[in-house]
Amino acid sequence: MPASASRTLRKPPSRYHHGDLRRALLAEAVRTIARDGVEGLTLREVGARLGVSRTALYRHFADKSSLLAAVAREGFERFTAALRDAWGAHEGTRTGLERMGEAYVRFALEHPAHYRVMFGDYRHLCEKDAELTAVAEGSFRVLLDAIVSLQEANVIRRDDPRMQAHLVWSLVHGLAMLAIDGLGPPADAPGALADVVHFAIRRLGTGLDAPERKRR
Repeated sequence: MPASASRTLRKPPSRYHHGDLRRALLAEAVRTIARDGVEGLTLREVGARLGVSRTALYRHFADKSSLLAAVAREGFERFTAALRDAWGAHEGTRTGLERMGEAYVRFALEHPAHYRVMFGDYRHLCEKDAELTAVAEGSFRVLLDAIVSLQEANVIRRDDPRMQAHLVWSLVHGLAMLAIDGLGPPADAPGALADVVHFAIRRLGTGLDAPERKRR
């Protein structure tokens, strides 16, 4: 029997259906990043841990960059949903903006591996992945739309909404990075994280308030 035929016969059947394998590869990649960082992630290691062939592995991801792009896309999709849910519960109010900020930081704490890929050195991946670019911009769009809504409700001053959104985003992103690096308030302290986020946004709000609201 030819060696190639022998190898084919000895090859174990795959434990995964097509979609299941992709999800399993993503989940294992996230676990690896959480444990070893992005630098410790390799396609071969991910495949070996799941016991899948290199052929099956490369059928889903051509290289490490494509795997990281998929992790970032998955993260941004979940992140966007979390922001929308937070805003939707208090739409059109400053409370909604505070809840969105809290959801932002909470997402980073609950999904640090995703978050580090999403906001790390992933920009070069966007040049090759239009879907990643779109979903990343979609997250910012949730905040931008909220800012526009608050302007229209005369909750915050009418100014360049994109600049205001970038200001809020930068503030909360800084809090999120401090939190996942263990430099913020203890994540398990009841209310501590929410209190810091709300306080920061309220203080930032003194520069965002509509003029007539300031005089009250």
